Amino acid sequence: MEGPQSSSRFSLVLLLLLLLGLVWPTAAQRCPRICICDNPRWHVSCRHQNLTEVPDTIPELTQRLDLQGNMLKVIPPAAFQALPHLTHLDLRHCQVEQVAEGAFRGLGRLLLLNLAANRLSTLPQEALDGLGSLRRLELEGNLLEELRPGTFQALGALATLNLAHNALVYLPAMAFQGLLRTRWLQLSHNALSVLAPEALAGLPALRRLSLHHNELQALPGTALSQARGLVRLELGHNPLTYAGEEDGLALPGLRELRLERGALQALDARAFARCPRLHTLDLRGNQLDALPPLQGPGRLRRLRLQGNPLWCGCRARPLLEWLARARVRADGACGGPRRLRGEPLDALRPADLRCPGDGLEEEAEELAAAARARAPTRAPTGDNGATRPCPRACVCVSESRHSSCEGRGLRVVPVGFSNSTRLLDLRRNRFPVVPRAAFPGLGDLVSLHLQHCGIAELEAGALAGLSRLIYLYLSDNQLSGLSAAALEGAPHLGYLYLERNRFLQVPGAAMRALPSLFSLHLQGNAVTRLAPGDLAGARALRWLYLSGNHISHVSPGALGPAQELEKLHLDRNQLREVPTGALEGLPALLELQLSGNLLRALQDGAFRPVAGSLQHLFLNSSGLEQISPGAFSGLESGLQSLHLQNNQLSALPALPALTRLELIDLSGNPFHCDCQLLPLHRWLTGLNLWVGATCAAPPSARGQRVKAATAVFETCPGWAARKAKRMPALRPSARRAPRTGRQRGANKVGKERSRL
Repeated sequence: MEGPQSSSRFSLVLLLLLLLGLVWPTAAQRCPRICICDNPRWHVSCRHQNLTEVPDTIPELTQRLDLQGNMLKVIPPAAFQALPHLTHLDLRHCQVEQVAEGAFRGLGRLLLLNLAANRLSTLPQEALDGLGSLRRLELEGNLLEELRPGTFQALGALATLNLAHNALVYLPAMAFQGLLRTRWLQLSHNALSVLAPEALAGLPALRRLSLHHNELQALPGTALSQARGLVRLELGHNPLTYAGEEDGLALPGLRELRLERGALQALDARAFARCPRLHTLDLRGNQLDALPPLQGPGRLRRLRLQGNPLWCGCRARPLLEWLARARVRADGACGGPRRLRGEPLDALRPADLRCPGDGLEEEAEELAAAARARAPTRAPTGDNGATRPCPRACVCVSESRHSSCEGRGLRVVPVGFSNSTRLLDLRRNRFPVVPRAAFPGLGDLVSLHLQHCGIAELEAGALAGLSRLIYLYLSDNQLSGLSAAALEGAPHLGYLYLERNRFLQVPGAAMRALPSLFSLHLQGNAVTRLAPGDLAGARALRWLYLSGNHISHVSPGALGPAQELEKLHLDRNQLREVPTGALEGLPALLELQLSGNLLRALQDGAFRPVAGSLQHLFLNSSGLEQISPGAFSGLESGLQSLHLQNNQLSALPALPALTRLELIDLSGNPFHCDCQLLPLHRWLTGLNLWVGATCAAPPSARGQRVKAATAVFETCPGWAARKAKRMPALRPSARRAPRTGRQRGANKVGKERSRL
């Protein structure tokens, strides 16, 4: 009886072996030669291979496809129709300029499409057809200037849409029609100044809207009220000067409203009367010297007022009384009078606030001086009192208060713009000098574009009268220096763009005239070093971009004055070591870019001065050959992303202390997979992250993933002991005899059968 059964089992084993011999080599052959295919998980990675089109030999059952860092440029129709099982598609940094209509048809299972950091300026209306299951769409960092209604019509399951860091200036009506399940819409870091009244219609599930870092001069209340389900609204870093009840912000479910670092000078008591559930209101870093008790948001519990010049005179008594009565926690401080300057608002009593006229002549003079400083600049008028017309060579749009003279061959800075102009675009003209008082009557100007104008000098007083200017674009000119006198007329300037000029050093003296400077862009200049005093006037600086200079040394103390610095980009310079000493005194640093330098080695404690805050560290393409075991010590509690790709690392110590990592990229390193790399292999095996580390040596392991190259490390000392620790102990009576070759073969077939 047992003979036929044994023969049947043997036949089944042979059949399975035959099938495995046919199926698995075929699957391996379908993997493109320049890609890495993880067949058990159906993941394929073809990163940074200079591909100009999608490979046609990718396995049909692939679920995750990573093509980032190639040169695809155009995504043609039905480009992925042979991959119907795709759920994740990554096309970041692929220089994509065009997505054809129907490019993604056939991808009905796709959940994530990442097109960030490309060169898209438009999206055809049917470019995203066929993506009915898509949950997340990343379009951040492109060149999109407009959105056509209907573009997102087919994305009925989309939950997150990211359009940050584009060039949008206007949102048309029904721009997001069809997004019935979208909960988070990201529109930050664009140039939006106008939202059509129905721009946000058709978004019934929207809960979070990010509009920070745009050019909104007034609350677009009518448009925002279309999204009645909003819970969180981010409007910070916009040049808003006033918020009143007439703005019509009616959001019954809103709990958090962020209006930080704008230009707010006044707030109506009923500005948020139709937001009854508002819990947190962020007004930090504005120009509010007074604030009335707010009416309507009865659930308000937190009011953030830091960085406002609050005048703690008797007119602030109603505010203090309301804060106590409503149990609202406020964190601002007094900006005046002098005797109370810096005093925390929540430490004051109404009796501490006295009125001018109560024998306090000094405080009366202070108050009058502050009022004069806040007085708006009067615009010049014609003989009949009317505002001046638009210059003949320019185009002025009264609705958006934008004026443009781009590329008109002008040899001098034109004058004669409406005194209500908020954005003035003079780029691509030719005037080597910007003279004194070059922009008369433009006291309301918020954004000034002077790129590609051949400017070599800004005379003293060039920006006189631009008291509300926040954005100044001087990129791609011939500037080698800037004086404080040239910038003195723009005390609220927050963003200064000086890329691709001729600066040999950071214009520290000029920044003393810019007490509100938030972001300084000096990429692509000829700066050779950072010395003490270079940032002496940059007390409020948060973002400093020095990429692509010639910096070989950063002196200790050079960055110290910028104690609020959050982003520091020193990539593509000539640093030969981490400027550890210069990082002292930067308690808020979140992101450090050092890629593209000549570092070669990282010493112990290289980033210890910023250990308490650093979240994102970029060290890719830096010639790194060696990293000490303690190089990242102190970063355990906060580091979220670590970029080490495209270096010369043949070995790397395990980093188990970095428990909060969400991304680590080790691709493009020539790892030598021997027993010295065993600790790294063990650590990577326990990470549930894609790391990209592959073996370059020995020849028998070349191309294998370090994380999966188990056979390479099985002969290393300590491997068997570690394996025994992980296995449950067997009682002596239950120990089995050594397996025969046939038993091992049968077990292997069983494993392959279960995998199939």
